[in-house]
Amino acid sequence: MELRQLEYFVAVAEEANFTRAAQRVHISQSGVSAQVKALESELGAELFDRSGRVARLTEVGTVALPYARQALDAVADLRESVDAVKGLVRGHLTVGMVTGCEITPLFAALAAFHREHPGIELELVEDNSTHLIGAVRTGLADIALVGVAGAPPEHLSAQVIASEGLVALMPLGHPQASEKALPLTELIAHPLVTLPAGTGIRTAFDEACVSASLIPDVVLVASAPGAVADLAERGLGIAVLSESMAKAHPGLVAVPITGIPLPALLALVWRERTSPALAALLPHCRREFGEMSFR
Repeated sequence: MELRQLEYFVAVAEEANFTRAAQRVHISQSGVSAQVKALESELGAELFDRSGRVARLTEVGTVALPYARQALDAVADLRESVDAVKGLVRGHLTVGMVTGCEITPLFAALAAFHREHPGIELELVEDNSTHLIGAVRTGLADIALVGVAGAPPEHLSAQVIASEGLVALMPLGHPQASEKALPLTELIAHPLVTLPAGTGIRTAFDEACVSASLIPDVVLVASAPGAVADLAERGLGIAVLSESMAKAHPGLVAVPITGIPLPALLALVWRERTSPALAALLPHCRREFGEMSFR
């Protein structure tokens, strides 16, 4: 008894027709008929009543069908289990990270994962968040750390790492440095230094400007938060960053920006259907980043 015989038997039973069953399993009708006859010969009983236009199960065929399905399911489970083990022995994971965003818990998670699964090749790529989200959706990246505005992207699983408001970062002697808060309508009157389009912070800022029909004076764009802050410190413009990014630059004054309704989010995103390797990485991410928001 061969697995293909069981497969063809189940196909004919479900299609009630040898021709349609042959199309389903991609071989000739004569091939299907021959294999089903060989199975019947081994069992010593006919599985189908072939007297009409429809292939009807005989009493023996009705009894045999669930056992044939169970056998095929068991083989499929066996193959899936073996593939899962192989995927953790030899595999590849592409991890995306928004440009200039050095988040040490991500590196810690990757290091812990590599110690457990040294045979899996890790590839770290940097890009803007829009491109990284697209790469995850299309399967070019397995998981990515991205910045978005308001909420994680739809139809992807996500862990929110941070949800923050935006601040204006400027030198101590700047005319606006003594303000407790800076309305967006006043901020745009000044030259600004920002992160690129496609980052969560820039998206939250741009959407607020569009909503209020404001046109900001962005004079410089830098891909790394540190570079944005450094340019502001040199007097080239007010930097627009998140609250946590501002804490890394105590020599500058951080003034909260009002009038920006959407928070800037930093989040890990991945497709709902995960590979064995990604499924093994996710617990390390949970542990290093905590359980702020996992869905």
